[in-house]
Amino acid sequence: MAEDRDGGERLREGVSAVQVDLKREIAAYTAPRGRFEVRTVPPLQYLTIDGQGDPNTSAAYADALATVYPVAYTLRAVSKAAGRPYTVMPLEALWWSDDPAAFTTARDTTRWAWTVLNLVPDWLTRDDVEAAVTTVAGKGRGPALEALRLEELQEGLCVQTLYVGPYDDEGPVLAAMHDEFVPGASLRLTGKHHEVYLSDPRRAAPQRLRTILRQPVERA
Repeated sequence: MAEDRDGGERLREGVSAVQVDLKREIAAYTAPRGRFEVRTVPPLQYLTIDGQGDPNTSAAYADALATVYPVAYTLRAVSKAAGRPYTVMPLEALWWSDDPAAFTTARDTTRWAWTVLNLVPDWLTRDDVEAAVTTVAGKGRGPALEALRLEELQEGLCVQTLYVGPYDDEGPVLAAMHDEFVPGASLRLTGKHHEVYLSDPRRAAPQRLRTILRQPVERA
């Protein structure tokens, strides 16, 4: 396809063959453990799929993961072939509920809505994503391809921390962020709770899982 050829030529212009790890390139992908920090997150583009319900039991959540990863790795292969290799970014997700307490003091995963995220480098375009979706569909993969979108997320000012431990034990940390640190710093919550999963739960013990907890805020 013409757009693939043009994209390849564009990627080859003045780029290095050294593999890029965007976690090291984007400052927002580091956070302090045991304390909260205020950081400005730049606009970033992501593969996204929306859904609702307990991520531990939801077929929709499993389908979202089974779709995002094949597309992400197909994009990586395209970029690598064009001379710009990079490391596929970790899984991320936005979470929200009509009752914020569903995340903290009354933690109830069945009441959560979510958006699965995977960051796409800024040198890849919507045409690249559409071509990757076509490739994945041709292999009979990606059960939620029709729901996948490329979207820019503009979070701006955020509070974040590095949490280490089981996902289900995050509640007290989030309560301290929402109810103590944010108002104490003359901030107020905006946007959706954001988690960056730096560890693979298939390989790391629950007590060693590393997760960036991020909350967009604004000045009160």
